[in-house]
Amino acid sequence: MNAPQRIDVGGSAPYTITIGHGLLADGAALAAPLRGRQALVASDSQVAPLYAGTVCDALRAARPDARVETCVLPAGEASKTLAGFGVAIDALTALGATRDACVYALGGGVVGDLAGFAAACWMRGIDCVQLPTTLLAMVDSSVGGKTAVDLPAGKNLVGAFHPPRAVFADTSTLRSLPDRELRAGLAEVVKYGAIVDDGFLHWLAGHAGALLEREDAALAEAIARSCAHKAAIVERDPFEHGERALLNFGHTFAHAIEVEQAYDGLNHGEAVAVGMVLAARLSARLGLAGDGDADALCHLLERFGLPVTLPRGLDPGALVERMRLDKKALAGGLRFVLWDGPGRARVVADVPEEAVMAVLQGR
Repeated sequence: MNAPQRIDVGGSAPYTITIGHGLLADGAALAAPLRGRQALVASDSQVAPLYAGTVCDALRAARPDARVETCVLPAGEASKTLAGFGVAIDALTALGATRDACVYALGGGVVGDLAGFAAACWMRGIDCVQLPTTLLAMVDSSVGGKTAVDLPAGKNLVGAFHPPRAVFADTSTLRSLPDRELRAGLAEVVKYGAIVDDGFLHWLAGHAGALLEREDAALAEAIARSCAHKAAIVERDPFEHGERALLNFGHTFAHAIEVEQAYDGLNHGEAVAVGMVLAARLSARLGLAGDGDADALCHLLERFGLPVTLPRGLDPGALVERMRLDKKALAGGLRFVLWDGPGRARVVADVPEEAVMAVLQGR
């Protein structure tokens, strides 16, 4: 087995992303960020039966003086609410968590966001270690310190920036990941090529089969390259005042789709795939890039088995209304991350709503 790969994220609160096989059983590594004697392993009803016991046993073996408890939420986006946040806070209360306690977020993006937000708020901020178990969480939500919960009005409207103490991406967990979730993660992997690295898009096209077959070397390389791109961007712009907004390529469309479907249609990665194609087509409509660039992106996403068209039954007008409340919108109008072609994304403000409507309507 290859040695773990490590990527350092700099800035005012530096940490390391470790990528490798079997990390959830490495008690010494997992316990290293634990400054105190209390650990809360937050997970969900799908992931906890698979991995929570391994993590808790590893922590207890490495730190027999520590109290290690679990908090298990129902699986799914429906748990990423203020009510779910309350469950995590109640678990920290029951633990008697002090300022040097640590929350271990074990699961996908929902758990990572919610548990990270609970850690950000408990006593104005305690440590959090991200233990992502989905490809999407490994390459996106576990890195960068964005934490949040959803409101009925939109995704991630209540949250905080709270960088983790460490991230451990155990690639062995991807073997238990449903095919649909693996493909959803690949959408976010494609995003990094789309926004900053055209060469990575070519690499992904050449390794599509290996990635879908879950070959360890290909997955580890895709995760490492994605995390390196995100780490570099986050280090330069930790609070999304500029360049970090590029990571939202496709997300303005995607979040509107998810909310309009009440989180009961496309999952996040699938919605991002559709959103990236729509963003590329909007870029072409505004004269920033060619239609051929959008077609090539569409073809690559289809190779990974991802949707590339707006789901039937969604009202374009309702989607635009959702976008007006998106965190990426400004008082002056809609703002999108668009591109000048593969690997060259930029933020465009005051995008005409009629152009957005035309793209949503397929015109």
